[in-house]
Amino acid sequence: MSVATQHRSESQDIISLFRKQTAEDLQLLAILHDREPDARLLQQLKHADFPKALGLNLESESGLQALDLMHKAIQTLPEAIPTRLLNELAADYASIYLNHNIHASPEESVWLDEDNLICQDSMFQVRSWFEKHNLEISNWRTRPDDHLVYQLQFIAHLLSENDDIETLEEAATFMDEHLLRWLGDFGRRVSQRCDTPYFAGVAALTAAYCEELRDLLAEILQQPRPSKEEIEERMQPAQQSEPVPVKFIPGIGPAV
Repeated sequence: MSVATQHRSESQDIISLFRKQTAEDLQLLAILHDREPDARLLQQLKHADFPKALGLNLESESGLQALDLMHKAIQTLPEAIPTRLLNELAADYASIYLNHNIHASPEESVWLDEDNLICQDSMFQVRSWFEKHNLEISNWRTRPDDHLVYQLQFIAHLLSENDDIETLEEAATFMDEHLLRWLGDFGRRVSQRCDTPYFAGVAALTAAYCEELRDLLAEILQQPRPSKEEIEERMQPAQQSEPVPVKFIPGIGPAV
């Protein structure tokens, strides 16, 4: 084996490990947003020293702050989780994800639609991504395709689907055009308005994690991240030219 071949093989191994670990991280983050935590989940997170056990080491200022917030929320949990605490977490989960009491929807359409409505263009755009990879949401009326949980799971799917570079490019594009256009706002609003340190940590950690993951994808792909303005311009609906009125002159056929 030549030196160049060996280096290429080592690089592929590193990227494969990166894909595996980040996919697992995203699946775990999706679980934390998916439902209210029970005692078993909280104890597992505590014993695993979460979030220090994440495969991706966050290094940004916001990432380190989110790690600290989440770590404190987990490590201050008692070994025996009292019913009172579970009820508080259940109420906070409902406030964020079900009742929208703090106006921080986990659905993309609400953030990007002009009227802040659910099930708008964003949902159908995300659905087209899923369909391209033969994926389907079982009950979109209960939880639309553009929900945060599904978007995290989809990126995890792309990262673990195979080892070709195209799926990394797809993950980066999907994050640009969908998840990262609103996740930062969601994370800030939840962490500022929710009632429990646990969900404040989950929201802040997810937002910071996905930003750093996207930065790493840019490095791996050797393609700089597009600016916010470039993304918004890309996502604008195609402008339809206005029809030119047909003018009629008496005695002459129609002319433009």
